[in-house]
Amino acid sequence: MAHVINLQCRECKSEYPIEPLNACEICFGPLEVAYNYDSIAKAVSRESIESGPQTMWRYHDFLPVEKEAAIDISTGFTPLIHAKNLGHQLGLDYLYIKNDSVNPTFSFKDRPVSVTATKALEFEFDVLACVSTGNLMGSVAAHGAKAGMETMVFYPSNLETGKIMGAAVYGPTMVAVDGTYDQANRFCSELADTYRWAFVNINMRPYYAEGSKTLGYEVAEQLGWNAPDHCIVPGASGELHTKIWKGLEEFGDAGLIKQPSTRMHLAQASGCSPIVHAFEMESNHVNPVRPNTIAKSLAIGNPAAGPYSLEVLNNTGGTGISAPENTIIDGIKLLAETEGIFTETAGGVVISSLQRLVEQKKIKKNEVTVAFITGNGLKTLDAMGDFNKAVNTTPDMESFEAAIRSN
Repeated sequence: MAHVINLQCRECKSEYPIEPLNACEICFGPLEVAYNYDSIAKAVSRESIESGPQTMWRYHDFLPVEKEAAIDISTGFTPLIHAKNLGHQLGLDYLYIKNDSVNPTFSFKDRPVSVTATKALEFEFDVLACVSTGNLMGSVAAHGAKAGMETMVFYPSNLETGKIMGAAVYGPTMVAVDGTYDQANRFCSELADTYRWAFVNINMRPYYAEGSKTLGYEVAEQLGWNAPDHCIVPGASGELHTKIWKGLEEFGDAGLIKQPSTRMHLAQASGCSPIVHAFEMESNHVNPVRPNTIAKSLAIGNPAAGPYSLEVLNNTGGTGISAPENTIIDGIKLLAETEGIFTETAGGVVISSLQRLVEQKKIKKNEVTVAFITGNGLKTLDAMGDFNKAVNTTPDMESFEAAIRSN
């Protein structure tokens, strides 16, 4: 933590000590970690990063915790794949898939939770908790188990079975809330005020948000120390979108890459697209919506970082784009059939949105484009329906050939 200065309000810039705080007492704006970037620039180099572990902790100088204390389950440095087949189909020569679905609990959430669990132990919390749309609770349960902490996860009761079971296996206290994510989040905010629990995305949010920056660092390093021309990022709270951009900016400020000129596109499902709607209306205000989407990991109707995501869209020349609900499964299948990657519904939103951006000529053939795949398809099998059209045969050649001909 040699490079951490304090917490700072995003709005009024009031300063606070490094404690489990998340909101400004003066203007109620969100707090974030402030760093000494001159100090970071002197401490890091491309060579020092390249000699680090093959995990997100190679970027420890940019994070608000000590790497020696890290609750590390080998998260990060996930594949950046040149998607030649999908790119050829879409007319893009330099399309890349950042496949974060291969993290230990099969989503990008392992990045912010690794940082937060480490910070929770530093603050001497005994209980690690979260409110989740699915992926987060699996990651919190896994990191809580690794840290030897009591773990509690709260989630809307209508979540996909795969995500519920994917968290339950680690042995947390599972709390199903009868209501939407936003209702569960408000309830958990009350709990965070009542109990001394480390809610990763409530009272620990300033530290939690920082873990997602590592996606920006990795992409730049994997592209030969260059920022891409375009990023397509799934949007729920909007925080991931802002933090990938922050990571690219920080690498530029540290002199590790040229100052980025990346266009940061945000992809939401049409059944829950409050940030995209505000972008299309050219508004700085995000109006809450009631989610009605199969992309449940993106079903946050009142996105906490929505206004800041809009700033990133406008400042980078990005586009907010929504995927029609009836194209999400098609996006999942397209990525699987071209690149052999099975993503969850959030990834289907990204691929569908990527197609629309190409159709709208927002992305050119020779521009370096990165689509972020943040979760594994085995988690959302419930949404896929019955698409298996098997050929039925008895184990003999005549039956097999007849079945193939009639298929």
